[in-house]
Amino acid sequence: MSDVAVRNAAAIDGRSLRDIGFAAGIVAILSLFFLPMPAVMIDIGLAFSIALSVLILMVALWIERPLDFSAFPTVLLVVTMLRLALNIATTRLILSHGSEGLTAAGYIIGGFSRLVMSGDFVIGLIVFAILITVNFVVITKGATRIAEVGARFTLDAIPGKQMAIDADLSAGMIDDSEARRRRRELEEESSFFGSMDGASKFVRGDAIAGLIILAVNIFGGIVIGVTRHDMPLSAAADVFTKLSVGDGLVSQIPALIVSLSAALLVSKGGNKGATQVAVLDQLVKYPRALYVAAALMFVMALVPGLPILPFAGLGATLAFVGYIVPRRLAKEQEAASAKAAEAEQQAQKESVKDSIKSPELELCLGKQLAARLLVEHNELAARIAKMRRKFARQYGFVVPEIRLSDSLAIPARSYQIKIHGTVVASHELRLDELLVVLGDRGKPDLPCDEVREPAFGMKAVWVSQAFASELKRRGFTPIDTGSVLLTHVSEIIRNNLAQLLSYKDMRALLDRLGPEYRRLIDDICPSQISFSGLQAVLKLLLSERVSIRNLHLILEAVAEIAPHVRRAEHVAEHVRMRMAQQICGDLSDGGILRVLRLGTKWDLAFHQSLKRDSKGDVVEFDLDPTMVEEFGAQASTAIRERMDQGHPFVLVAAPEARPYVRMVVERLFPTLPVLSHLEIARGVEIEALGSIA
Repeated sequence: MSDVAVRNAAAIDGRSLRDIGFAAGIVAILSLFFLPMPAVMIDIGLAFSIALSVLILMVALWIERPLDFSAFPTVLLVVTMLRLALNIATTRLILSHGSEGLTAAGYIIGGFSRLVMSGDFVIGLIVFAILITVNFVVITKGATRIAEVGARFTLDAIPGKQMAIDADLSAGMIDDSEARRRRRELEEESSFFGSMDGASKFVRGDAIAGLIILAVNIFGGIVIGVTRHDMPLSAAADVFTKLSVGDGLVSQIPALIVSLSAALLVSKGGNKGATQVAVLDQLVKYPRALYVAAALMFVMALVPGLPILPFAGLGATLAFVGYIVPRRLAKEQEAASAKAAEAEQQAQKESVKDSIKSPELELCLGKQLAARLLVEHNELAARIAKMRRKFARQYGFVVPEIRLSDSLAIPARSYQIKIHGTVVASHELRLDELLVVLGDRGKPDLPCDEVREPAFGMKAVWVSQAFASELKRRGFTPIDTGSVLLTHVSEIIRNNLAQLLSYKDMRALLDRLGPEYRRLIDDICPSQISFSGLQAVLKLLLSERVSIRNLHLILEAVAEIAPHVRRAEHVAEHVRMRMAQQICGDLSDGGILRVLRLGTKWDLAFHQSLKRDSKGDVVEFDLDPTMVEEFGAQASTAIRERMDQGHPFVLVAAPEARPYVRMVVERLFPTLPVLSHLEIARGVEIEALGSIA
């Protein structure tokens, strides 16, 4: 026989032995109803009853949820039967051998009678009556009511919970195995609370049976002692009452413990976790309540006639708990949050799915640069957050978070700026030097290396940090490494705003609008323009650095033109005309808009290159390549001449030719705004800088 078969056979034998042992135990309990038992066996049975009741109480305290002790109704029935069987056995001993003394029914009953009654059976009767009252009137009655209500509500909620499980399964939120697990848990919950409703009656019946057995033992014992053993009435009353009350106490203490266990179990409700953890956590969760209770204890300590020490000690304890426990809980919560974040981050690193995702914006640093800048991670992160807030205010949407990383694949002092995983810019920095942008000034008479500034391509020099004060004295503005890096990142983001506006971002912007504009969106989308078409319009605006912060004005302009045109380019041109005031306001310098015109020659050339359909709409741009080269050369000369003057300006073209002029100019000057004559708002002061001719 193989090892696996041997192990399986051993497991089956073990289960069979447990089944046989449990059945034998039930039979032994039933035999106590009929067969006489010696006092020694009674002592063992009573000790086992007390131990079993304590075990049940501890399990009821430490389980996470009531269903974890779903066998409690069965256990309660077995324990009740054991206690009643022991009561019958002790009754038989008390009535048959009670005349022999207090140990006639065993040492446990005799010991309890001496310990609790202090030699006076009246005290025992009073204590027994109190125990019966506490068990029957207080604990058992309350637990029974809770069990009844819990069973009723649980059964009433089954159809709704079943429908919720079916809905989640139909929606694909859970699979078949999870649905089966939830249905099984629902069945167990309904069965458990239904069983607890009936099991609570065992405890009530046990308390009533205890009273009857006590009365039978006392009166029957007195009659037997007087008539059969010729005992005086007083002596018979004393002995049999002590034995009967001792027997009642020994049986009622386990009954009280089991009743308490049942009450704890049914009153646990929806609280998860061990009972003491749930109760203590909720009691100390509110420090103000602890402080008020402590203050009340101190006031009670000062009342004349009351002892100072107990109230003052309790007040100090409550105040200490109110001070220390919330701080401990806050530290534990912070540690748990950090641990969860670390685990989530580690899971993301190890996830295969995450490995194919590329961040929308990523700044990848070489090792030396990372060692310098990432040490100051908090400062760098704060500056990046400030930059993102500036973009949000300026352009009307929140650019994605910038992921910081380091890599050995790039030079140690270089960095790369990636958008959707593609490198769009890179540069090398000098860690212990400062960058000085020269502009139209000559380079300083100091040791330096001439370079191009990465963000705008302007002439600049790297100078050692030792000459920082000298540079400032001479009127230069030295720029630190971090500022150079963030300026480059800012300019790259500004040049790629259209790529960074995702469909999700656009829907979030639309959802933040008021109800009136949401109704406007419902009117035009998707009947006149699709959401993706609306996103294309916003992308066209952002590609030319036109802010979409006034989204309600953009939607109004789209609603005007969308019924008549379909192409996103035509819609965007109409929106630009409607937003002329904003565009001119953003591009003007000190209230003055400086413009550079195309000139008559190029106005005519671009006009003649536009091919139209039968409706008069522009469908093609056809300009001779030599003319494009000539225009590029003349435009480059004129634009650079104005740029050297250091003032911002715009290029102005005819409305229909504007997109195509922009298409040619952006290859040479990506940041130069190109406006049409219709996009110059009324009331704007214009300064003409000349023309390209």
